[in-house]
Amino acid sequence: MNVPTLIVPGIGNSDHDHWQTLWEFANPEFIRVQQRDWNRPVCDEWVNVLEQTVAETRESPVLVAHSLGCLCVAHWAACTSRKIKGALLVAPPNPEEACFPSEATGFSPVPLGSFGFPSIVVASSNDPYGSLEFARSCASGWGSRFVNIGAAGHINSESGLGEWAEGFWLYQELTV
Repeated sequence: MNVPTLIVPGIGNSDHDHWQTLWEFANPEFIRVQQRDWNRPVCDEWVNVLEQTVAETRESPVLVAHSLGCLCVAHWAACTSRKIKGALLVAPPNPEEACFPSEATGFSPVPLGSFGFPSIVVASSNDPYGSLEFARSCASGWGSRFVNIGAAGHINSESGLGEWAEGFWLYQELTV
């Protein structure tokens, strides 16, 4: 495959059973964006780290974001001039909901301008952090293809997806 791919986890980072981590271990071209503080995310700081990581990538990468990582990508896309191949955005959380982590600051409002690169938003019908309507709204604003995978919770390790083959197929669509 050899497409540079940046893993953009959400708050708390992705644990060892998370599909992002499993993909990273199985694919040497996958690089995790390393944030300074995974538990008290500050949007501007996360966006700056993403900008720097994309700049250091040898060619246009694909971004694979989960949860708060999706909002980081949206804020990054609104202010960058860098080109990427595409983005897979899984389970975007709604920062206006009461369950949104208070430790995460600066992620609201979510920019809803078109990205200018191919993207796919994946959502679950029973995600406690973001409704299908919110995810559809994001996909529409960002110019993304929208995929509803049914009842899969927050599409994380607790969802029991393992390597999540369906998600990897969607990722592969962005690498061609």
